[in-house]
Amino acid sequence: MEITERRHDEIMDNVKSQYVSDERHSRELKAGLHPLRYKFAIWYTRRTPGVRNQTSYEDIIKKIVEFSTVEGFWACYCHLARSSLLPSPTDLHFFKNGIRPLWEDGANCNGGKWIIRFSKVLSSRFWEDLLLALVGDQLDDADNICGAVLSVRFSEDIISVWNRNASDHQAVMGLRDSIKRHLKLPHACVMEYKPHDASSLRDNSSYRNTWLRG
Repeated sequence: MEITERRHDEIMDNVKSQYVSDERHSRELKAGLHPLRYKFAIWYTRRTPGVRNQTSYEDIIKKIVEFSTVEGFWACYCHLARSSLLPSPTDLHFFKNGIRPLWEDGANCNGGKWIIRFSKVLSSRFWEDLLLALVGDQLDDADNICGAVLSVRFSEDIISVWNRNASDHQAVMGLRDSIKRHLKLPHACVMEYKPHDASSLRDNSSYRNTWLRG
């Protein structure tokens, strides 16, 4: 997918406005780079369809890259395969560095995720728009966001945005509204919310038995 100068400039402008000084930011600025507010990591999961694997889910998640600057993001993103080229089932996890893309991680265990299902012809566009919103710190209540996942499946692709606190209804609904606004989702698009609680662990599913639709 072509990287436009407009999108690059939008991220650069927002990063400047959200700049928070610390040692990493100072070091990156001295190097002529444009630091992001958060450092991110991209993880990858690939499972063989129809094969029961005794290996734990944690063991098959592989971290492939970390970045903390605008330049680092584009360098990574340019080399990522688009969703249309990924085999099914595959998951790409885009999380703040230090947060593992697991329900059990301390940042995730009390939270949940908003789930959006897309046809395969649309998923690449919305996934890119979501990553730009995360990197550019454009979504509301950014500190409450843990990361996002692209799940490539046989008949559809699923995008989910994970947050820290499933019990804060106002924050959960605010995140939904922010996602809708920044991704410019169609009015007919249905979003579902599922907490990472005991019921999620019992049904052993990331996307079944959601309890909130919006």
